[in-house]
Amino acid sequence: MSLSIRANGLEFTADLSGPADGELVLLLHGFPQTRHTWRAELAALAGAGFRACAPDQRGYSAGARPAGIESYRVESLVADALAIADSLGASRFHLVGHDWGGQLAWLLAASHPERVRTLSVLSRPHPAAFARAMSEDTAQAGRSRHHVSFLRAEATDELLADGAKGLRGALARQGVPEAGVTEYLATLGQRAALDAAVNWYRAASKSGLAARDVPPVRVPTLYVWGDSDATVGRRAAEGTRDFVAAPYRFVELPGVGHFVTDQAPAAFPPLLLEHAQAVRNPRGSERS
Repeated sequence: MSLSIRANGLEFTADLSGPADGELVLLLHGFPQTRHTWRAELAALAGAGFRACAPDQRGYSAGARPAGIESYRVESLVADALAIADSLGASRFHLVGHDWGGQLAWLLAASHPERVRTLSVLSRPHPAAFARAMSEDTAQAGRSRHHVSFLRAEATDELLADGAKGLRGALARQGVPEAGVTEYLATLGQRAALDAAVNWYRAASKSGLAARDVPPVRVPTLYVWGDSDATVGRRAAEGTRDFVAAPYRFVELPGVGHFVTDQAPAAFPPLLLEHAQAVRNPRGSERS
């Protein structure tokens, strides 16, 4: 069901499924997507007895769209996730993230390990592994050139030009079906929402913690990467192992691009369930 969650002084639109007494799984979407990306995961988690929550994050939810670039610093975005969990009465929870949501998930797990039961991330490497690859691998810098492009004031209007041709193309080239593109553009086709979403990139350099200084994560971690990801290369993906000081599983999906849950919707739910259930049952099948 869809509902509004008040957290950190804002109103977040979210999808919530599963029993009220189930362990919370908080799912954080990336750019340029919305909570819609987690539809298969919500159903699978609810069926396994978890309580799953997928919010439209800051800027994406109409009631959580403060003005100004400073409002989108990662510290505020991480605080939103913690506050949403608090609003749902969860002192500890399973954390899932993709793309920008993955960045927040790494940061939250690194800074608040006492809150996180398990961490599962799609596509986005550990921030320090990503920063290392950006400095050592010219191909990765090329893959991430949009990070710099989005800093420009005119970036939002360019993405929306000609019927949002830029956004549509970015999603379609990485295997997102037309129905998914339409769903995401129902939110991000609005200038206010897209400008707020792009502000995540503009505010990234204003964080008090450089990506290369993010410490290793010390909670059980699953990292899933598609080898056809146009924005994350192999060096960053494989290098993530160096920044997890806990049981760790890396799963490579052949022929899958950046938007895993749309291009290959059946791939991630069983991996996620196996990972989360292994903590419930220490004799489960999680591999280190």
